[in-house]
Amino acid sequence: MPASISLNKFGHALSNPNEKRVLDDSQVHRAISRISHEILEKNSGTTNIVLVGIHTRGAMLARRLYEAVQSIDEDREVSLGTLDVGLYRDDFSRGARPHVRPTIIPVPLDSRLTVLVDDVLYTGRTVRAAMNALIDFGRPQQIQLGVLVDRGHRELPIKADYVGKNIPTSRDEDVRVRIKEEDGLDEVVVVNHGEQDEETK
Repeated sequence: MPASISLNKFGHALSNPNEKRVLDDSQVHRAISRISHEILEKNSGTTNIVLVGIHTRGAMLARRLYEAVQSIDEDREVSLGTLDVGLYRDDFSRGARPHVRPTIIPVPLDSRLTVLVDDVLYTGRTVRAAMNALIDFGRPQQIQLGVLVDRGHRELPIKADYVGKNIPTSRDEDVRVRIKEEDGLDEVVVVNHGEQDEETK
């Protein structure tokens, strides 16, 4: 392996000549803090908020948002859930067998404000699948969407309510979000002509 590439404790490459860092550790932290404030401000009259993170990194970001919201307004009733959308994707029939992770919805969603959380918004197909999955658990009063990165190239009419950073990209580029819990560090990088780590967002 070239000397310019180092590995974290998970065995993942931390630097690559084809990578351009667009958010570092402190910028990721500020983006999460800002989104948490925006959620509370936009929903000032709402008492019951459910944050639901889409596996995998969306679930980790949702936990951080949950902790941030609780630290800002400890009297607000906020619940935290996780959602796996593998069986709801419209490309499930192509033969790939999805790795199903736990879906945990801790409270009834009926008449509650639900904020879906994901790391990257791209085509919108993951979010569509997530909304279909949520409806199986009830009928939320409203579904909002928060993402750390919006990279454009939508294929469905889906727009995020809360965005950490808009990053214009080409389809030849890949946006990779690294989270400490999974990758050993917090950062967002754009990779030129790289292979995507996950299914199309």
